[in-house]
Amino acid sequence: MPATPTEDHRVICHIDTLLTGRGITQTELAERMGLSLVNLSILKNNHARAIRFTTLTALCDALDCQPGDLFTVTPAQQP
Repeated sequence: MPATPTEDHRVICHIDTLLTGRGITQTELAERMGLSLVNLSILKNNHARAIRFTTLTALCDALDCQPGDLFTVTPAQQP
């Protein structure tokens, strides 16, 4: 069954893990990307509903990673 707009998404963001592994702070990443710290926090804390390809590209460039390194999708709950 497709998700309705009111349901939470199942995409999990792994920015924290990548930041720790690379020794980069969230503030430093936001500056490298030209993104506000607030918007980066929304994404990092899994509160974002969408991401622009330009933002995804900037994240991948700044963290030297691929989109699959940044996100996973949790399994759907069975009824």
